[in-house]
Amino acid sequence: MLKGVLLGFACYAAYAISDAFVKSLHGTLPVFEAVFFGAVLGLVAIPFIRKPGDRWHEIFVARRPSLWWIRAVTGAITNLSAVVAFTHLPMAEVFALIFLMPIFVTVLSVVFLKEHVGWRRWSAVFAGFVGVLVVLRPGFRQLGVGHFAAIACGMAGAVSVVALRMAGAHEKRISLYGAGVIGPLVIGGALMLPSFTWPTLHQWWLLAGYGLLAGLAGVLLMLATQLIPANRVAPTQYSQMLWAIGFGYWLFGDRLDWPMLAGIVLILGAGLFTLVREDKVTGWWRRTRLV
Repeated sequence: MLKGVLLGFACYAAYAISDAFVKSLHGTLPVFEAVFFGAVLGLVAIPFIRKPGDRWHEIFVARRPSLWWIRAVTGAITNLSAVVAFTHLPMAEVFALIFLMPIFVTVLSVVFLKEHVGWRRWSAVFAGFVGVLVVLRPGFRQLGVGHFAAIACGMAGAVSVVALRMAGAHEKRISLYGAGVIGPLVIGGALMLPSFTWPTLHQWWLLAGYGLLAGLAGVLLMLATQLIPANRVAPTQYSQMLWAIGFGYWLFGDRLDWPMLAGIVLILGAGLFTLVREDKVTGWWRRTRLV
């Protein structure tokens, strides 16, 4: 159990450091280009994700093709919106809005999976959205493209999770991971062509950190979920907030005021409660691969 939890923390540390690398570009490269090269470098994880008996062409196909396409499109949206958000906002603020994902998953599960949600989880949904209002404070501070991009990232991630619930444990990891990489690679590559600029040596270094660490995180996540159930790994994602606050303060000069910290606590608390409650009242964690 302990080894799996530690791998979960290591996984999300790698994701957070990857995000710090892409933020360090400071928008000097087009977003589509950063996403494309990040996806190309993310391909290096596939040999480690692939199990004996998996065929290479299964990167591009799935038993339920609609799932593969949903993963591919939402993967592209998630990566593109995340890069935009990290470029324009403090890291902690971005993570706070992305961590709305469990709240969005609850709402989408009611709509598409006809799942029953009791008053406790609806209370968590309400608390989460109150937290968003506290963080954003519409009318009291200027909202920009970064805020909408971070929320879009959380929503796209939620759609992907609901699709995984619908598929259960039938899809192979290589297909699920492949869709999440191929979608950003193809869509990012197509959209970057009109404004392509060759990266400098320093930008290559930052892109390498962004893509390779994200690939490493995917491998660590797979290893963690082989040792312990997915519902034990998922809460370790919230450790990213500590990395975000630290990186934001020491590397990017970010400052968080007390209302924003209060909103972050509300969002994190609502998300964690939702995960814990879903584990008790639904069995989807045992039927779904975490990728």
